[in-house]
Amino acid sequence: MIAKPRDTTWKVAAIIWEALKRFDRDDGWAISAHIALNALLAIFPFLIFVTALAAFLGAGQMSGQIVHIIFDTWPQAVAAPLASEVDKVLTTPRGGVLTIGVLLTLWVSSSAVESLRIALGRAYHCPTSKPVWLSRLQSMWFVALGALGLVVVAVFIVLWPILWDFAINHRYLAWLAAFEFASDVLRYALTVIVLAIALLAAHLWLPGGRRKVADVLPGVIATIILFIAGATVFSIYIARFANYASTYAGLAGAMTAVVFLNVSAALFILGAEFNAVLVERRKGRAAGCSNPKSRAAADRIGARGRPRTASA
Repeated sequence: MIAKPRDTTWKVAAIIWEALKRFDRDDGWAISAHIALNALLAIFPFLIFVTALAAFLGAGQMSGQIVHIIFDTWPQAVAAPLASEVDKVLTTPRGGVLTIGVLLTLWVSSSAVESLRIALGRAYHCPTSKPVWLSRLQSMWFVALGALGLVVVAVFIVLWPILWDFAINHRYLAWLAAFEFASDVLRYALTVIVLAIALLAAHLWLPGGRRKVADVLPGVIATIILFIAGATVFSIYIARFANYASTYAGLAGAMTAVVFLNVSAALFILGAEFNAVLVERRKGRAAGCSNPKSRAAADRIGARGRPRTASA
C-alpha cells in the first residue's frame, strides 16, 4: 500500500518535532556552546598542526589551500576575520611535525573532538565506555587523520587544474573542454564530500554503542543541508541586520565566529537526534547501545539527559 503524501508529511513533521524535543531534553544548546568554544580554541592549533604535517610531507606550500578548504563554506563575515589571523599564525616559522609544541597543539585540537563525543553520546543516549586515556588517544588520532585528509585534498585541488589543462590540450581528450564548468563544481564539491566523511566517522565511532552507516546517514545528510542553508541565512543576517561591532567593538569578529559555531554545533546535534528518533522508531530501542557497558551508562542518563544521582 502506497502512503499518501499527506500522511508522509505528518510522519516527517512528527519525527522532526520529536528530534527537537530530544534536543531540548538533552541540553542541546548548552552542549552546542561547549562545542563552539572548543572549536574556536582548537582551530588555530589544528591549522598549525596541519601546516607542520604538510611541511613534513613536502607540501608546505599548500597551507593557503588548506585554509580555503576550511573557510570557503563559512559566511564571508565569519571567515574573513579568522582567515586573516590564521594567515598571520601560519607564516610564523615553526619546527618539525614531531616537536613538543606541535604535539601540544594536537592535544588541544583533540578537545574539540571530545566535545563532539559528549554531544553524540547524549543524543544517542549511548555515552562512550572507553577509559579517558583511550578516548583522548582516539580523538588525537581523529585530528591526525583529519589533518592528513586536508593535506591530500589541498594537493588534489592544486593539481586538478594542471591535470585538467593537460587533458583538454591532449588531442584525444579535447572533448572534455565542454565539461569545464562541471569540473569546477566537482572540484569544490570535494569539500562537501570530505565534510560528509568526517561526519560519518564521528557518528559511527565517537559515541558508545554500534551503528551502521544506514543508521547515521540521514542525520549526516540533514546536517550538511541545514549547514549550507544556515550559512546562507547567517550571511544575510550579518549583512542586513546584525551589528556586532556596536556591541562587542574589537571583539566583533571573534563573537561572530562564536555565534556561527554555536549554531553549526546545534545543527550537528540535531542531525544526531534525528538519527536517534529514526532508529528508535524503526527498531524500537535506543539508538545503537548494543555494548553492555554503553547500555549501562545510557541507563544512568536521567529524564533530561543528565546522570542520575544515587538516590534517583
